Amino acid sequence: MEVDSTAPTTSTTLKPIQRQKKWKASEGERRPHTTAETKSPKSMDAETTTVKPMERQKKRKALDKERRLHTAEEETKPKSSMDVELKTTDALAATASVSSSSAAAASSSGVLPEFHVGVFKDLASADGSVREAAAEALATELMEVQRAYEGLENKELVEGGGVKLEAEKDDGLNDCAPSLRYALRRLIRGVSSSRECARQGFALGLTILVSTIHSIKVDSLLKLIVDFLEVSSSMKGQEQRDRLLGRLFAYGALGRSGRLAEEWISDRNTPHIKEFTSLLIALASKKRYLQEPAVSVLLDLIEKLPPEALSNHVLEAPGLHEWFEGATESGNPDALLLALKIGEKNSMEIARLGKLLPDPFSPNKLFSADHLSSLANCLKESTFCQPRIHNVWPVLVNILLPDRVLQAEDALSISNSLKKHKKNRKSSSSDEDNAKNFQCFCEVIIEGSLLPSSHDRKHLAFDVLLLLLPRLPASYIPICLSYKLVQCMIDVLPTTDAWLYKIVQNFLKTLSGWVGDDDVRRVSVIMALQKHSNGKFDCITRTKTVKDLMADFRTESGCMLFIQNLLNMFVDESHASDEPSDQSITTDDNSEIGSIEDKDSVAMGNSDILKTWIVESLPCILKNLKLDPEAKFRVQKEILKFLAVQGLFTASLGTEVTSFELQEKFRWPKAATSSALCRMCIEQLQLLLANSQKGDGPRGLPNRLESNDLGSYFMRFLSTLCNIPSISLFRSLDTEEENTLKKLQAMETSLSREERNCGLSSDANRLHALRYLLIQLLLQMLLRPKEFLEAVSELIICCKKAFPVSDLIESCGEDNLDGDDAPAVMDVLVDTLLSLLPQSSAPMRTAIEQVFKYFCVDITDDGLLRMLRVIRKNLKPARHQDADSEDIDDDEDEDFLNIEEDEVVDRAETGETGESDEQTDDSEADSEAVDEVEEVGMEIPEASDESDGGMDDDAMFRMDTYLARIFKERKNLAGGDTAHQQLMLFKLRVLSLLEVYLHENPDKPQVLLVYSNLARAFVEPHTAESSEQLGQRIWGILQKKIFKAKDHPKGEDVQLSTLESLLQRNLKLASKPIKRKKSATNPSKKKQSASWNRHKMITSLAQSSTFWILKIIDARNFPESELQGVFDIFQGVLVEYFNSKKSQIKSEFLKEIFRRRPWIGRHLFGFLLEKCGSSKSDFRRVEALDMVSEILKSPGLPDGSGQEALKKIMKSHLQKLCQLIEQLLTNMPEKQSRRAEVRKFCGKIFLTIATLKLSKSFLKNLAPAAHEKCESQLGDQFMNLKKIPVKE
Repeated sequence: MEVDSTAPTTSTTLKPIQRQKKWKASEGERRPHTTAETKSPKSMDAETTTVKPMERQKKRKALDKERRLHTAEEETKPKSSMDVELKTTDALAATASVSSSSAAAASSSGVLPEFHVGVFKDLASADGSVREAAAEALATELMEVQRAYEGLENKELVEGGGVKLEAEKDDGLNDCAPSLRYALRRLIRGVSSSRECARQGFALGLTILVSTIHSIKVDSLLKLIVDFLEVSSSMKGQEQRDRLLGRLFAYGALGRSGRLAEEWISDRNTPHIKEFTSLLIALASKKRYLQEPAVSVLLDLIEKLPPEALSNHVLEAPGLHEWFEGATESGNPDALLLALKIGEKNSMEIARLGKLLPDPFSPNKLFSADHLSSLANCLKESTFCQPRIHNVWPVLVNILLPDRVLQAEDALSISNSLKKHKKNRKSSSSDEDNAKNFQCFCEVIIEGSLLPSSHDRKHLAFDVLLLLLPRLPASYIPICLSYKLVQCMIDVLPTTDAWLYKIVQNFLKTLSGWVGDDDVRRVSVIMALQKHSNGKFDCITRTKTVKDLMADFRTESGCMLFIQNLLNMFVDESHASDEPSDQSITTDDNSEIGSIEDKDSVAMGNSDILKTWIVESLPCILKNLKLDPEAKFRVQKEILKFLAVQGLFTASLGTEVTSFELQEKFRWPKAATSSALCRMCIEQLQLLLANSQKGDGPRGLPNRLESNDLGSYFMRFLSTLCNIPSISLFRSLDTEEENTLKKLQAMETSLSREERNCGLSSDANRLHALRYLLIQLLLQMLLRPKEFLEAVSELIICCKKAFPVSDLIESCGEDNLDGDDAPAVMDVLVDTLLSLLPQSSAPMRTAIEQVFKYFCVDITDDGLLRMLRVIRKNLKPARHQDADSEDIDDDEDEDFLNIEEDEVVDRAETGETGESDEQTDDSEADSEAVDEVEEVGMEIPEASDESDGGMDDDAMFRMDTYLARIFKERKNLAGGDTAHQQLMLFKLRVLSLLEVYLHENPDKPQVLLVYSNLARAFVEPHTAESSEQLGQRIWGILQKKIFKAKDHPKGEDVQLSTLESLLQRNLKLASKPIKRKKSATNPSKKKQSASWNRHKMITSLAQSSTFWILKIIDARNFPESELQGVFDIFQGVLVEYFNSKKSQIKSEFLKEIFRRRPWIGRHLFGFLLEKCGSSKSDFRRVEALDMVSEILKSPGLPDGSGQEALKKIMKSHLQKLCQLIEQLLTNMPEKQSRRAEVRKFCGKIFLTIATLKLSKSFLKNLAPAAHEKCESQLGDQFMNLKKIPVKE
């Protein structure tokens, strides 16, 4: 073992004689050393082999002591003549320009150039560049020394003087200079050192020396390696390991130096190659970790040798043949690697490689199932070098998948896949052989040997697949991603702490990256993963692998290829893998999670589960697809044909039918498609048509119907297939259904023709929406027998009346809209749409909303009220109905929120003892707000106060029909929802229609009708009790579509009396307090919080409604004389505010009204001054002062004459203002904070008076007593005001 601590640490050099004197026995040598005078080489070798380690250590210590004494004696002696001669030689060498002159000088003087031993320290450096520089310096100096040594006439002069080196033993290096011999021995010992990078550095130095200095004999070097790095049974584990690794590095240095190849060139019968090979094989057999690097060294040698030397020397080496023979049984991957490399270099010698390679060699025979089975042990044992993959695998991959242009093959694959009616081209025999070889490799090695084995070998299987990926054609993906591999991933991925979790996750990530933008690869990977997981790969593994792959389709060709593959999988019955999960593949105790996730699918067969995924995946293709309209339409047509053929039709003769009209062949599975799958296909077809309708937008292009109208194409496609005798609908229809279906098809055809004739008119949108609703009804008729016949008939009548053209179908007696007393077409249409809503699917609701969107401009008040009554409908009676509240209209002062009054109102509610007037102990939703808004409803097109009141018999019958359908729908649902839940769902759907109406008609007077009914529905107690979602939805519509809409109701039809009533009710609603109910003594905190939040929302609704109503009033520009009713309403609110403790209206709310509508504040200024002075509550008086200040801030005249208007107001109310100040100062509040507010108010008034130059008039109207109060309590503020008139 090399220990470099004894090397010199300074830059001084040792001369040859001094090096002999200062030899250090501890420089990595394991054997004891003696001086040359006392021990001969032979006796030293004999002693080395016989002395035990402990005795050797004692002798080494004694020798070290003797050496130190000897060195001390030499240092005290005077310098010899040799030293002087060396100095002379150094001087001559320093002046020489080339090394030859230095060698000549050394020859003439008999002295060798210096050798710096400090380079040995640098050879062990961790820095690679330092090691390389040291090795180069070592070789340069020793080459110079050797040249000088070879030029000496009398070599005994150098070898005989001073202490003889150990290098003088009979080691066969007699032709080498002493320094070279020393360096060789030290390098050999150094490769066994474990210090830093000593092995790498010393091996590099040895390689360079052996390759550049030919005086070093190979046989001598091999002998030195064996002698210095011998291994005995008495050595400890670490020492044995160091010696073995030292031999490996030494042999590697010799093999890579190229000397063995040079030896063979100079002597064809050299024994050194055989000896070297035999030594390496013997070394490889000692330890497993030496096997792979030993073969690597041997492979380096083989690369440098010609085939003749390989046959006559390497393969003739003792022990090699036996090593090959036992490789398959023991599992030796390195023997297989060596055999593959030898066979690649010289295929004639395969017979001498045992059973590792087939004879004669060919890839087909190598990857045959039988031969791969014999190699399975070798390949399984290659896991010892993990996480690095063994070198045998890249060699096998190169043979299995030769490097070729894979893009051409993939392009051919996609083109052949898209040619549905032509047979695929026959691939070449080599491609077939490669595919067969790859399949055998995957089945025997990956699936048969690695996956069923240990975790390490599963890891190796994924590593090998990653190695194959860059060369893998897309057509090989189904072979690569086999059932067992996918099942292994399914077993691992659900458990994040599984041992293989990160390995499989990395494999999927790399696989997705390999797919890239290649649609052929993408389709192959998706189909393989889903095929072997029954379409639930993402669900079971809890990943988004398949979802992300499907979201990345960007081209039309890729989508078409995917659709074609889905069709093939759907029709092909052999795809359903019934192979049970191999329990040997299970990797963890928790790996059954994947199967647990699938328990809900036990009732369905594997085939139907996978087909379900296929059907659901088709519309998802279009989700993120960004193509031009024409390309997207072609993809939509392919999806539509797939869903229509598989969902609507069956073939009565065989499984294939050709349509000559469409020039297409349609296929069905051999087994009849289940009714559940047919239903799913129809539902996805409805969704596809609905999405297409959304994407179309307004009918902006004249020819858009013909080019990109998916609905028109579907009806033509349906008609064509219905006319083929060998094709029938998936279920039989009775006579009534057939007649209705024919009428519906004829009506759609007529509407389509009329739409084309309309061009760019507004009727085109109506016709288009009606057509799509008819198509959705057609599909819904097939899904639900006889449920929609009446609705279809009514809708056909509406179509005929809305568009009475000559080519529309004739009525069949059911047209009852021609009489004088017949209802309006829009009323019938609204009734029809409402009757469809309870049992409609999401696509049908989209079609209904589109029809309503384009027809709602003509809706009547009756039709609108029918919709609003649905929102207010309640299945349960009110909780608090008694004799006093049966007729709400007779008593406007009925409890506004339906809560019993307290006998005594807490002082905290009045604001008398606190700053806030909104504190309560408990609350419940107050239903008196219902009455307030309902009273307004009476004045707006005769809205009734009761939810069913005011409805005629027909309206009542229609309402009962809606509810009957809701109950029927509830019964049809498995484990059905309650009637109440179904009613809530129906209300939400009607709200969607109302939202459409408000969006399309924000300026119509009917918006007030919608508002009043929605507001009443929101404040009704049962709304909060029944559904929080319903309340939130109503709140959102009121806020976004009414209060914050870009427009508001306009026109003469908006009556001021209606607005005044709405204003009065909302101000009253904003004034109502939250009160406790006597029965609720200890309500829960949750109930209190919910009640408090609802009260805040109702108050907020009242305030927002007030602002919105005032906005409408302000926009009408009524004369002030007509606004007296509005002023009276606000005066009444202020009177209640000052006189009643129950009024909880917020002063900030009133100030905001005055800020937004200054004309209200100007009119109420004098009244407010009077009430401030007469108020009994200090709290309300102080809040009212803020209102006065706000009015003074906002005179609100847009013509710029604000100051004049303010001066006019102040002048007209100057007397009242003086009286108010006198009263305030006379009756100052008790609280200090409120006194400060009074002084602040007076200061603002004085400042305003001074600004308007009314100081003289103000002081004149101020009473003497008030003067004194002002001077005593306001001080400088009032004195400054008195000085102003003097200056004027």
